[in-house]
Order: sequence, then C-alpha cells, then structure tokens
Amino acid sequence: MECVFSLVGSDFAVVAANSSAVHSILVHKSNKDKIMILDSHKLITASGEPGDRVQFMEYIQKNMALYQFRNGIPLTTTAAANFTHGELATALRKNPYSVNILPAGYDKETDPSLYCMDYIATLHKVDKGVFGYGSYFSLAMMDRHYHSVMTVEEAIDLVDICIMEIRSRLVVAPPNFVIKIVDKDGAREYVWHESVKDAAINSA
Repeated sequence: MECVFSLVGSDFAVVAANSSAVHSILVHKSNKDKIMILDSHKLITASGEPGDRVQFMEYIQKNMALYQFRNGIPLTTTAAANFTHGELATALRKNPYSVNILPAGYDKETDPSLYCMDYIATLHKVDKGVFGYGSYFSLAMMDRHYHSVMTVEEAIDLVDICIMEIRSRLVVAPPNFVIKIVDKDGAREYVWHESVKDAAINSA
C-alpha cells in the first residue's frame, strides 16, 4: 500500500512518502526512508518494486555525482529529470524498472520544480504529483486545497490532511510517513510522521 506524493509551493518543494517496507502480507520494517537526496538541492522519491526502486534511484544519484565531478557544475532539476527520463526509457527496451518517480529540486534561475514520471517513462512538469494507492484520496485533497503560492506551513498542513485521509480511508494504510523539503537553503528532512502505535512504542 505505497503512497508517495509531492507539491511545489512559492519557493520550495515538499516530498512525502510512506516508510513501510512490505512484501506480500508481511511488513519487514516501518522506518524505511524512500526519499533520496540526489544532491544539495534535489530530491527524488519513487514507488514500485523495492529492488527496482532502490537500484534505479541509486544509479541516478551516482551518475549525477559523476557528472558534477567531471564537469564541475551540478545538473539543474530539469536536466536531472530529463536524464532520469532517458535512462528509464532506455531500460524500458532492455530490462525495465517497475518504478514511478517524482523528482523535485530548487534552482536559483527557475525556482522550485517538480516532475512526474511513470514506469513507461512519460515525463511531465507538474505542480503536484502522487503515486500509489493513496493517490485515490491525496490527489483529491490536493485538488481541493492546493494553490501555487502556498507557504511552507500551508504545504505541510496539506500533507498532513493527505496523510490523515489515507490513514482513515485505506483498508491497510501505511502507518508512518517521512517528509522532506527542498528550497534555497537545500534539501533536508522536515519531519517524520509516526503512527500513534509506533510513537507509543518508541517512547516506552
């Protein structure tokens, strides 16, 4: 029951993802961070097969670092999204990855940006994007409450609304979520949303 979603505000982008690692009917862990920091001002998250997700995101991260090492400048968010799109499209014709991807970042020249890419490598620049079972509910909440000049506080409140809706609507809802933010100050973790059950266990 994966759910990853992201949105762009006035001068930042917020990325959220559930933190459950599951296989079939088993939950292996509930603190898996599915949002990867690509570089100082870029984030990427993905839903899909766990092996494909981890391998592909690490592949993109290392190749972006290699590009910066060779050329002395980092890729812009648009360039990183198009590079990711090209690699996913190439793999689609050889050994496809079953991943849906949301790359987000902040550039001084273009401000924050978010891209939506599904497993067949279609790429779109969007203001908000969602993948997973939670998309049935969180996308509806975003359509209702989202506006393009949101502050960080408003964006986090909207993320909270989406998480609460997912927890109340899905039969098997992910208990924990991690939220990260990227803006002019860089990419960083914002908060870790624990379920009431897990919070009680950790405080004991």
